[in-house]
Amino acid sequence: MFIIGDDNSDRRTVPLVTYALIALNVLFFFVELSGGDAFIKRWAFVPGRFLANPFGDSLTLFTSMFMHAGWVHLGGNMLYLWVFGDNVEDRFGHIKFTIFYLLCGIAATFAQLAFSLGSNVPNLGASGAIAGVLGAYILMFPKGKVRVLQGQQVIQVPALIVIGLWIVLQFFSGIGSIADTAQTGGVAYIAHIGGFLAGFVLTFLFRGKSTQRLTG
Repeated sequence: MFIIGDDNSDRRTVPLVTYALIALNVLFFFVELSGGDAFIKRWAFVPGRFLANPFGDSLTLFTSMFMHAGWVHLGGNMLYLWVFGDNVEDRFGHIKFTIFYLLCGIAATFAQLAFSLGSNVPNLGASGAIAGVLGAYILMFPKGKVRVLQGQQVIQVPALIVIGLWIVLQFFSGIGSIADTAQTGGVAYIAHIGGFLAGFVLTFLFRGKSTQRLTG
C-alpha cells in the first residue's frame, strides 16, 4: 500500500511549518549532494564523535535530521510529513509544532545513540522526527483515515492500522538490528521507535485544552 493523503476537512490553518520543513529538507539535500561525502561526515550525527566532544558536535543533533541518504529516503519521509504533519500542526499551532518536531528528532537520535555507543557510522534522516509526528497523529486522530494506492485502486484505510503496522514493524526490525547498529549502516529502527514514543508522550504536554474540539 502506498499512502497518498488523508482527510483534511477539519483542518483550520495553513500548515506553514510543515511546508517549510519539507522545503528545508529538500534544499538541504541539494546542498548535501553538492558537498558530497565530506559534507555528510561533517554534518551527520556520528555517535563516537559526539561522545568524544558533545559540546563541539552538538549542532549535528539538528543538521542530521535534515539530511537524507538518497532520493527514495527523502521522498518517503517528505510524503509522510506532508500527509500527517499538517493535521498535527493544526492542533498544536505553528510554534509548538516546531518545538515538538525538533524534540522528537533529538529524542530519536539519542535513542539510536544508546544502542550504538562508539559507532563511527554517520546517522542522518528526518525519520525519527516524523515518527514523532505519527505518534501524535495516532493519539489525536484515532478515527482518522488515509487514502492509499493499492494496485490501481485508491482505498480508505484507518490511520490506526497504517501507523500501527508501521510501528510494529519498527519494533520487530529494531530488535533484530540491535546487534548490528554499532558499526554497520542501514535503517535506524531504534531512532524510529524513540521518535515515535517521544511524540506520543510529548503530545500530552503540547496539545493542551485549547486544541480539543467537538466533532460531529
